[in-house]
Amino acid sequence: MTDQQEKFERLKALHARDTAFVIPNPWDAGSARLLASLGFEALATTSAGYAFSKGKRDSFAGLGRGEILQNAAEIVGAIDLPVSADLEDGFGAAPEVCAQTIRLACEAGLVGGSIEDATGDPGAPIYDFPQSVDRIQAAAEAALDLPFMLTARAENYLWGRPDLDDTIKRLQAFSEAGADVLFAPGLPDIAAIRTVCASVDKPVNVVMGLQGQSYSVAELSAAGVRRISVGGSFARAALGALMRAAQEVKTYGTFSYATDAMPDTVASQMMSQHKRADRQ
Repeated sequence: MTDQQEKFERLKALHARDTAFVIPNPWDAGSARLLASLGFEALATTSAGYAFSKGKRDSFAGLGRGEILQNAAEIVGAIDLPVSADLEDGFGAAPEVCAQTIRLACEAGLVGGSIEDATGDPGAPIYDFPQSVDRIQAAAEAALDLPFMLTARAENYLWGRPDLDDTIKRLQAFSEAGADVLFAPGLPDIAAIRTVCASVDKPVNVVMGLQGQSYSVAELSAAGVRRISVGGSFARAALGALMRAAQEVKTYGTFSYATDAMPDTVASQMMSQHKRADRQ
């Protein structure tokens, strides 16, 4: 596990910097290779981007642990960068299921992953406080002797519960339970982000590319953020380009979209040059 240990150490070191780093979110091996070619230092998977590539909604009911980890393993195998994963709610309510998910994620070559406190049930969208903490504690204990950074997510703002005090309370408890990185997606503004960062003792991740206000890497660094992800927004940007190209062809019968398309030679150079043994 030496190579995985080395990637883990690289990921840890990124979080120890005085400024934020960007950890973009590929949805498959090809997009991972493209992002790696640009010099990003670590990547994180996106359940939304993966779901879209499979013609599914990003939902608890539509995505299974096996397929999420298989997608992550393909990304890990395509690049020589540390990879963290969106592990949703740990794929089960019970703390022991979250722990098992962490162990399986590490076996897939991942050196980090997130567990969130959302239930997937619109009627009761957030796990109650004690269970949320128990789940993170179980995940942290599973990761304790593994080359694995655990990110704990407080999902209030994504589920119609804009309660900053409760969000901070959860993040503080997740930190005490052993989480390495803290994440509250959907915070409303830079003031809330700054408050969260000042209220916790672990590196904070924020996501950009969602609807609402957008801030630069420099602005987020100044607010105390240490890691910036983009969630499914790169995947949605790619789908947007595909839709615009297809609409042009269907509506006007023209093909000017090709002017902005990545040349085949450039795309090919970014991809694996491996040749199958049975195809000389």
